[in-house]
Amino acid sequence: MPEQRCAEAVALWQAAGLTRPWNDPHADLHRALDGCSSTVLAAVVDDRLVATGMVGHDGHRGWIYYLAVSPERQRQGLGTAMVRACEQWVADQGIPKLQLMVRTSNDGAVALYERLGYEQQEIVLLGRRLDGATR
Repeated sequence: MPEQRCAEAVALWQAAGLTRPWNDPHADLHRALDGCSSTVLAAVVDDRLVATGMVGHDGHRGWIYYLAVSPERQRQGLGTAMVRACEQWVADQGIPKLQLMVRTSNDGAVALYERLGYEQQEIVLLGRRLDGATR
């Protein structure tokens, strides 16, 4: 992905409210692009980046991150198209399951994924920072 598109992707993620101060979205994007088990899918309309989906897998589960649609392009099917593209990418890797995390405050995203057949899982998500960041 050309650096201009990378900057556009990060700007889109910021506009969509997906970034947090304690995470570096530029580093996340470059790790995904540089990895052999991850990528960033993009939708471009009239030479403008309008949607993204970061997708990867650990050999058993696929994961979707940074799925975003430009605010002016929402409710036009791009979110669904990006989810389906991520699903296809994971399936093409031979991975049997796809998961994602959505902040509990993001009602619109939860509704989208539920419409597409995703279900809440009976799990507890635990995490720990290894880089010394406070969040």
